[in-house]
Amino acid sequence: MQPSRQRSDSRLLCVDPGRGEIRDRHFRDFPQMLGRGDLLVFNNTRVIPARLLGRKESGGRVEVLVERITAEHEALAQVRASKAPRPGVRLLLEGGVTAVVAERVADLFRLVFYGELDVPDLLGEFGHVPLPPYIKRKDEAFDTTRYQTIFASKPGAVAAPTAGLHFDEDTLQRLRTRGIDTAWITLHVGAGTFQPVRADNLDEHVMHYEYFEVDEVTCGKIAAARRHGGRVVAVGTTVVRSLEAATRELLPEPCRGETNLFITPGYRFRCVDALLTNFHLPESTLLMLVCAFAGRERVLSAYQHAIEKGYRFYSYGDAMFLESAAA
Repeated sequence: MQPSRQRSDSRLLCVDPGRGEIRDRHFRDFPQMLGRGDLLVFNNTRVIPARLLGRKESGGRVEVLVERITAEHEALAQVRASKAPRPGVRLLLEGGVTAVVAERVADLFRLVFYGELDVPDLLGEFGHVPLPPYIKRKDEAFDTTRYQTIFASKPGAVAAPTAGLHFDEDTLQRLRTRGIDTAWITLHVGAGTFQPVRADNLDEHVMHYEYFEVDEVTCGKIAAARRHGGRVVAVGTTVVRSLEAATRELLPEPCRGETNLFITPGYRFRCVDALLTNFHLPESTLLMLVCAFAGRERVLSAYQHAIEKGYRFYSYGDAMFLESAAA
């Protein structure tokens, strides 16, 4: 799976909230769909080169995906191997990096890294771009920039907030020209974003916790948009989850911490009015969020249309613009 030649070359599927009509557009048209007073909210997280390759001391190949850096020389990580490693097992990784499995923590492993480099530096030196598991190729040089939004500024994600990948500087400038204000949240996307829902009872599905932050400036801009009749437009499901996690009544409050908010059909949205998103994996928590936001039948109809028209799905795919079913 390869990205489009230019970020804004993507297609854009628009679903009319009133009549349910579906329109085929190009992403370059997106600024025209917003009006003065609307607020566009982005996730400014930055993807880290979180994948490390190597082998066990016994010889079997391993792949380490750092989920969260917990100390200078420690991290929680996924470890993919023929057999789950036990505590005490040494992992011999590229660049002469050695990690020892300290313990298992749910479906992750706490690893201790040995050497002069701390975890952020060794990832910067030897890590690979953590492409999604459905991209069946090795990361290439262009992935370093293309699997990253142009406004990424806060390192910590192991998956890109993919709705933001469509924006280039020209698109941002046209939004500014139209008087569209922007705001920022941070949510460090974890690898759990790709985990399918396997439980028959949705209440039994456990979301991974992810760090998020909504600051006072963003809260103030949302309050101003509400006063002037503008819409709060989320760029991606990570923005939806962050704003909804920060909202108690109608407006979000400044906060930082961890969230495992799992949004499913029946959820009452309190903050977000419209959503720009990519097309997601079946049985994923992301697809369930989109169905909850815009209505299951409307979303599934849009997906069927996208399949018939040859839209590109997933991280390097096309985009869809929806308004809340309550709109």
